[in-house]
Amino acid sequence: MHAVQTENLTLYYGHNLVLAEITCCIQAGEFLAVLGPNGAGKTAFLKVLLGLARPSAGTVRIFEQPPDKVPAQWIGYVPQIKTLDRRFPAIVLELVISGLRHAWVARITAKEKTKALAALALVNAEHLAMRPVNDLSGGELQRIYLARSLAREPRLVLLDEPATGIDTVGESDFYKVLNDYRVRTGATIIMVTHDWEVASDQAFRVMVLNRHLIGFGTPGEALCQECLEKAYPGKALPGLRAARGIHHV
Repeated sequence: MHAVQTENLTLYYGHNLVLAEITCCIQAGEFLAVLGPNGAGKTAFLKVLLGLARPSAGTVRIFEQPPDKVPAQWIGYVPQIKTLDRRFPAIVLELVISGLRHAWVARITAKEKTKALAALALVNAEHLAMRPVNDLSGGELQRIYLARSLAREPRLVLLDEPATGIDTVGESDFYKVLNDYRVRTGATIIMVTHDWEVASDQAFRVMVLNRHLIGFGTPGEALCQECLEKAYPGKALPGLRAARGIHHV
């Protein structure tokens, strides 16, 4: 089954071209990494899938439906920029449950608490459940937002630079959590990243964007020197080590 299909997807913000005729097909259960320089349209691509940006032309289907017809619980999202005011007097459990309700809670039900604690356990953060949000480190906050997105067991998980603020050891564990969730549930994962090595190591397939679709295929195909030079004109490109294939489960 196709999790995501786009055909000639084009997006303008005002008179500015953001995405140009993007055609791709992402199978259910895949892990796709999306790369490109700043301003390439990576976050805009996620916003289209979320239904937050309407294409100027072309079509988008999420599990064979338009984005605005997809049930909210089918999609989990971890944004790059956290809009939550860290001074807001909330605890971690409340933040996770807000992902179930799409609203802040006045009263937590037993069922919601159970789901939230299970999601926190998935990301090895159950011990933070009663911690004030403003006491979290950047890496801890990333984990909590991941738990928030997984609490409703989505079929599609969208992540925008999810490893921001996480150290190397924590980053490895973070991706293990994602892959374990994908294997257990059959969910599809689409992750925006600037890290070519992470894309090579973790993803089934890679999308290289710079407004246009420059590369789409296995890490070896999409991260070839030709694609990267076209996506990052004038930038020195380090060599990529071979993908380890740890994701093919």
